[in-house]
Amino acid sequence: MSRLRGILVIVMVMTGSATQATAGWQSNASNYYRTSNSSIGISEQKAISIAQQRFKGRVLAINHSDNAYRIKILSNQGTIHIILINATDGTIISSH
Repeated sequence: MSRLRGILVIVMVMTGSATQATAGWQSNASNYYRTSNSSIGISEQKAISIAQQRFKGRVLAINHSDNAYRIKILSNQGTIHIILINATDGTIISSH
């Protein structure tokens, strides 16, 4: 009986530790994403909308780096345009 109780205690301790570790990881992950997203002023979707106001067409790619979105658009006329948009305030940095 005492051996069974000892095994049960060990299993409960291990299960509790695993649950706490998982909960801590999830909490840290959500804080990471909340922090990283809160530093970005506009979303990718908003950046695409701003770029498509300048050039009508299909978005081929979007990248985010150095506080800017780089959006590549294939225009309705068949030309490719690259637009850099400030990720904080949504202003167009450059387009070509």
